[in-house]
Amino acid sequence: MQLLGIGSRVDHPEYGKGVVTNVTSKHYWITFIDGGLETLSLDTEMEVIELVEDEVDTISFSEVEQSLISILRRWSDASSISPIADKWKGGTLVLEPGDGNLSNKEVPIDTFFHKIVMVRDRIRVMEQKINANKTLDEQEKIDLQQYITRIYGSLTTFNVLFKNKSDHFVGEKSKG
Repeated sequence: MQLLGIGSRVDHPEYGKGVVTNVTSKHYWITFIDGGLETLSLDTEMEVIELVEDEVDTISFSEVEQSLISILRRWSDASSISPIADKWKGGTLVLEPGDGNLSNKEVPIDTFFHKIVMVRDRIRVMEQKINANKTLDEQEKIDLQQYITRIYGSLTTFNVLFKNKSDHFVGEKSKG
């Protein structure tokens, strides 16, 4: 049995025409024109339309995962991964209204924390865009930066949720 390399074109009796997109020690990953991606054993019967030899992919899943994480960080508005403090994992935030006739609202702390991190990351992106803006003069940039600093200051209450102090919101430093 000859091993098909990546790029080999095949015609499978059930899935139709496709191209080998990955080869592992036990399987071919084949993308079929009509059926999408299928994982088939190396001994699967199919017609080889065009054989490509010695093109076995040696990249690991971990390397692909790290590349994808890198791409997502570069092109999304999320700038970092911030872990929640261990004591809050799996916890619940309970909002209790002052009116006893109304029911409480419960939110998983992980969900709430994720939203706080998203707010922080979007503020950071806004800060970077302000600093890189070519139409704002320096005084306008300073004025907007002061607003951002005040926003961070307003959010310091949520620092208790962060595992790492380096992820904390930092407002205006006290003088003196």
